[in-house]
Amino acid sequence: MKSPSAFSTFVAAMVLTISGCATGPQGPSELPANLRPPEGQVLFLEAFASGSQVYECSSKPGQPGTFEWTFSAPEAVLMNQAGHPIGKHFGGPTWKSNDGSLVVGKVKANAPSPDGSAIAWLLLEMKSKVGIGVFSRTTSIVRAHTVGGLAPSTPCSAAMARQLLHVPYTATYYFYEAAV
Repeated sequence: MKSPSAFSTFVAAMVLTISGCATGPQGPSELPANLRPPEGQVLFLEAFASGSQVYECSSKPGQPGTFEWTFSAPEAVLMNQAGHPIGKHFGGPTWKSNDGSLVVGKVKANAPSPDGSAIAWLLLEMKSKVGIGVFSRTTSIVRAHTVGGLAPSTPCSAAMARQLLHVPYTATYYFYEAAV
C-alpha cells in the first residue's frame, strides 16, 4: 500500500488530469447494465471522492473467538472537476454538500471493480434527502472508477477487537435526477 502522502499526491494529480479533460458531467460510458440508472434519469453532477473506507476488527458472527475486518463507513472529501471541495461522503451512505443539502442512499446493485484491486462499483437509489441544494435533486448515484479501499488482507484478532483501520480510496460519484 502506498504511503498517505504518496497516495494524496496521486489523487491530486488524477483530479487535475481529469478536470482538464472534461467540461461537464460526462457519465461513465463503461457501466455494466445492472449499474445503469433507471430510464428517465439524467446526470447532473460528477464528484471525485478522496478519502478512506473504514474497517473495524470485529468478531465473526456465529464463530466465537474468530475475528475479521468488517466495513464500517466511508470518510471522503468530494471535489468538483476543478478539484475544489464541494462536500463530504460518510456513513449512511450519505453525501453532504457544502450548501447543507444531503442525500442518503441505499445500494440497489453492485459489480466488481474492473481491475479487481478496488472496492466494487455501485448503483444506489435515493433513500432520503434533507435541505434544498445541489443534492436535493438526487434520485440515483453511481460509484465507479474506484481505486483502493478493499478490506485489509492482514488478519485481526481479539487483541485488535474494535480497532479501526482506514484504507485509502478514490472514486467518482455520478449523481442523477429525474428528467424534466
